[in-house]
Amino acid sequence: MGITEDLADDLAQQVIKYIEASDDEIAISEIVKVLGATSQTAEEAFLTALRVRRANIAARALLLKKVKKLNETRLPAPK
Repeated sequence: MGITEDLADDLAQQVIKYIEASDDEIAISEIVKVLGATSQTAEEAFLTALRVRRANIAARALLLKKVKKLNETRLPAPK
């Protein structure tokens, strides 16, 4: 990736960690406002990285839930 995407992705990772710890979703709009005021390119790259990472987190959580459910429905192996 280029420097814009690298920086945006790093920021997105940090914001996700912060939100997971604080439940402060407003932080996203505040950060987007700062980025948008200085660089539309950085703003778009950040929002893309954030959406991709959050979608991946949600998809992995769903997959884990499905795997757990599958494991619960399987019969134990014969002894």
